[in-house]
Amino acid sequence: MENTSKDKLITDMKVVLSDVEDLLKSAAASTGDTALALREKASVKLKVATEKLTGLQEAALLKGKEAAKVTDEYVHSNPWKAVGVAAAAGFLVGLLMNRR
Repeated sequence: MENTSKDKLITDMKVVLSDVEDLLKSAAASTGDTALALREKASVKLKVATEKLTGLQEAALLKGKEAAKVTDEYVHSNPWKAVGVAAAAGFLVGLLMNRR
């Protein structure tokens, strides 16, 4: 479900950016009130896109903080397991790098 919302957001951003690009091209070819209206419309679309991206950034930051908190609690509760997992991961990375 999380990937679906990310995919939808990415699709929405592409549509918004495409719309803004078209509006700016039209504004460059227009003059007077038409150009002003097109620039304002592009500005509104960019503001919407910025707000959506800010929301996504805040959500990602919160999830990252939560993951760090859970990891910290686990390591404090199980220090030797954490050391063992880190040592095993380091050993595997060393083996993989040595194969190259």
